[in-house]
Order: sequence, then structure tokens, then C-alpha cells
Amino acid sequence: MKTGNKSLFYALLAILFWSTIGSAFKLSLDYLNYVQILLYAGLVAVVFLAITLMVNGRMGNIARMDAKSVGMSAVMGLLNPFAYYLILLKAYSILQAQEAVVLNYIWPMILVLLSIPLLHQKISFIGIIALIISFSGTFVIATRGNPASLDFSNPLGVSLALASAFFWASYWLLNLKDQREETEKLFLNFTFGFLYTLIYALATGNLAIPGLKGAIGAVYIGLFEMGITFVLWLKALKYADNTARVSNLVYLSPFLSLIFVSIFVGEKIMASTVAGLVLIIAGILLQHFAGRNKAAS
Repeated sequence: MKTGNKSLFYALLAILFWSTIGSAFKLSLDYLNYVQILLYAGLVAVVFLAITLMVNGRMGNIARMDAKSVGMSAVMGLLNPFAYYLILLKAYSILQAQEAVVLNYIWPMILVLLSIPLLHQKISFIGIIALIISFSGTFVIATRGNPASLDFSNPLGVSLALASAFFWASYWLLNLKDQREETEKLFLNFTFGFLYTLIYALATGNLAIPGLKGAIGAVYIGLFEMGITFVLWLKALKYADNTARVSNLVYLSPFLSLIFVSIFVGEKIMASTVAGLVLIIAGILLQHFAGRNKAAS
């Protein structure tokens, strides 16, 4: 298989797996609560990443990490997986899966907002228009197609979904400054995240042995949201002739996710969800291409 074809194969496979996760979250919530899903899925992810490191002969690098690196992982693990997934899964327990799936994709625009004070980046007029377009999409979804009414269908659920996007964007910004090997730092981040979740589960009385269906859901999420899919995506970027072109394939994911939610969860996809998603993605793409044109000039 040619290098370019390998990149496309791994990228599409990763996107396919990621696109099923919204459905997996919602279905698993029938058998486990949001804390338990994160606890057991996080454990599966940690075990998978540990095995990956051992197979590649890099587990020894974890023991040799300095205090600064360990401290960085302690902070990053608090943001993701602990805060990000805890809040996101709570949002899924309140909202329809289609709404939670789409609202979570606002994170690139939150990243733009955070970059202004934290990275001292300036935002262009086109960038402002892009933000307005994307955030108008969240209003369309939150009001189920009637943004002028300001009648939010589920204010708490929407707030949680947007908050999870904030934590993911914050994690992404920190990750930019962390030059460690990706699998190694992800393993340590997830190890801290699992420990935080275990402490939280113990403190809130959420530690329980999962049933078979709940365990299957947690294993699936741990592998295909947090583990295997990450490795596939890294391979896609490794073999890519043009990483930007491969990265743009990610925008297929929310549309595929809605198809899977309709099939597996049985939700009737609302026109407001599709309209909101189109606005969110349109704003992201406008911001993306405006940034590229600015860099090229």
C-alpha cells in the first residue's frame, strides 16, 4: 500500500471509530452512570496505552521522566480525561445524543477565544465573523430551531456540553507546549486522570461492579475513543504527505455521528441539529482558511 493510501486508510478508520462514540456514550448510560463510564473506560485506556508502550519498548521512558513532566501530566490529566469527559458524559446523560455530539464540536472556536488572552493572538474581522457563525449554530441547537425566542430546551445540558469543549480547548493549548512523545504523555495523563476519577468515584459512592452490557460499553469507549483510535490517527499523520488535508477529514465525523445516533440510539435527527452543525462547521472552516491565507501573505 502506498504511503498516501496508508494515511487515508488509517485516518478514515479513526474517524469511523470516533463517529460511533456519541452513540456508545448514550447507550452505555443505560447501564452505568457518567462517573462509572469514565472510571472503567479510563482504566481500559490506561491498560491499552501501557501495553502499547511495552510492545514498543518505551515504558522505561515513563520512569525516567523528570518532576516537571510528571507535574505537567498531573495538570493535563485533570483537564483531560477527568474534567472533560466527566462533564461531557454528564451532558450526554441530560441532552439528546445528537445535541451533545454537535455542541462538542464548538471547541475549535473556543480555542480561538482562549488564544487571544493566553497566546496574545490577534483576531481578524473574518475571525470575528467566523465566531459569530459558529456560536449562532449553538443557539440554533440549544433552542431547537428557534434562536430568536431565546427559549433554551435544556440550559444545563447545553452549558455542560459547552463547558466540556472549553476544557478540551484548554487541554489542547497546554498540549501545544508539551514536546514529549505523544503516546508516553497520553499514558501518564490518563493515569492521573484515572486516579482522579477513582478518588471522585469513591468520594461520591459511584464505585460499583459493572454488569456485562455496561462493561462492554466501557471497554468499547476506552479502546475506540481513548486508545486504539488515537494510535490509528497518529499513524495517519505519520504517513500523510499533507497533514492539513488529513486533519480536515475530521469534519466528516459529526455528520457520520448523527447517522450512527439515528441508527443505533434511535433518535430522529432534528433539522435544527443539522442546521446548527452546518453553521458550527462553516465558522470553523472560515476561521481555518482565513488563518491559512493570513499565514501565506
